[in-house]
Amino acid sequence: MTAPQISPSTLQKLAKYDTPTICNVIEMFGIRPDTDGYMDGRIRAAFPELPPMVGFASTATFRSSFPPKKGAYVSLDAQLEQFANLPGPAVVVFQDLDDPAVAATFGEVMCSSYKAFGSAGLITSGAGRDLLQVRALDYPVFSGSTICSHGYCQIIELGTTIHVGGLVVNHGDLLHGDANGVTNIPIELASEIADAAAEFVAAENHVLDYVKAPGPKQLSEFARGRAALSEAMSALRQRVSRKGK
Repeated sequence: MTAPQISPSTLQKLAKYDTPTICNVIEMFGIRPDTDGYMDGRIRAAFPELPPMVGFASTATFRSSFPPKKGAYVSLDAQLEQFANLPGPAVVVFQDLDDPAVAATFGEVMCSSYKAFGSAGLITSGAGRDLLQVRALDYPVFSGSTICSHGYCQIIELGTTIHVGGLVVNHGDLLHGDANGVTNIPIELASEIADAAAEFVAAENHVLDYVKAPGPKQLSEFARGRAALSEAMSALRQRVSRKGK
């Protein structure tokens, strides 16, 4: 599917916040169970120091366990062409059909090519390699492991629904990822989530500003901060929640 248009300013706002904050804000809307919508611990950031990644899923399946049959695999050029069908920067998402992974899904050449064509990052249920070279690109990658060889690497299918880290990913899904993992952002609420994130952070700061400030602490002041946090969170939840609507 092709995702609806989302303004660059909304994407920029979303990129200002870490992925746990985005997950917390999504919970406020009450549109899905709190255990849905994010990848599990099998998917980890290779470069956790990089800023949050935000973009639209460009999905593909992959395998490397046996030599490809002639005409049975997809070219890198065809995958790059798929980026043009997205409403913003692509996040390349691979489901490795080999389980466990036999060889690396990505390396320096692939990541350099993806970034050159505007990709914001890459996620694979398989493995990666050339990590030092890819890190030099400032290109976020998320994977399940590291393997030194590419084996018989072949892209099997593009634009299909895939499963990565316990999450169903459709072509065009809006994804947010950082050192903590990857979540799916409901596209129809992206702008509201971006705006609500600022309010959420401000609410948390009622406590964080106090406990992080120098000097001795008093439980009475801490309790006031907690009460202000609870009140602000309750007001935000009441305003954005879709439960019962």
